[in-house]
Amino acid sequence: MIEDNLADAHLVREALEEHQVEGELLVISDGEKALSFLSSLDAQPAADRPDLIIVDLNLPKRSGFEVLEGLRQSNACRRVPVVVLSSSGAEEDRTRAVRLGISRYIRKPLRLEQFLSLGAVFKAMLDGSVL
Repeated sequence: MIEDNLADAHLVREALEEHQVEGELLVISDGEKALSFLSSLDAQPAADRPDLIIVDLNLPKRSGFEVLEGLRQSNACRRVPVVVLSSSGAEEDRTRAVRLGISRYIRKPLRLEQFLSLGAVFKAMLDGSVL
């Protein structure tokens, strides 16, 4: 997960736990670190690849769009499903993200129960089904 808001990252972690999604949630706090992480994965042919990537668009140092571009250029991650989880409801942001090959665009919910229900969406994506 590439997210600078620790509260949102914590809510995603809770949503995954609520829906019994097993695995490790790695949180990267800015776009520059995310791009460095991608480069390190590309440099290690046998490195573990993420099963799902969740990206916020509003990141420090490098934007979420720059991260999405890097993901699609990455040999290691170009086929990994990507969810944009953003507070932006702007149609141009959604359109641009779709052009960059995302699997799903979700506007960050305002209510806790809606945020926790995202765990079902992430679980379905990890299982290869559509929700």
